[in-house]
Amino acid sequence: MSAEPSPRREVVTGEPRRVRPLPRYRTQAEIDEQTALGGAYVRSLMRGQLRAGLTVFGVLALVAGTLPLLFAALNSSALVWAVLGFATYPPLTLAAWWYVRRAERNERDFARLVEGRPAP
Repeated sequence: MSAEPSPRREVVTGEPRRVRPLPRYRTQAEIDEQTALGGAYVRSLMRGQLRAGLTVFGVLALVAGTLPLLFAALNSSALVWAVLGFATYPPLTLAAWWYVRRAERNERDFARLVEGRPAP
């Protein structure tokens, strides 16, 4: 066994140095001051919301546009009312659910961008 002493521990009792954070570009100030960059950020949010709304509208228009063809193929008044009364609500509910989730995600991403937090 060697007779080397173990390393000595030293305790620092002084005050810690204050490290000034690097100045960060403030996205929220850009939006508040309505600069060109702030306008671009807001337009990107609006474009995302519009894209989600148009997607849902397109899907619902496609479904509603094909209903007359389905009704012509059924040739039964009772089945037409059953489709109108029951079969249309699940797709409408699903589209509304998807749209709300997408809109909230867009807003959450925008808020994260404005606050300067990294993406998860």
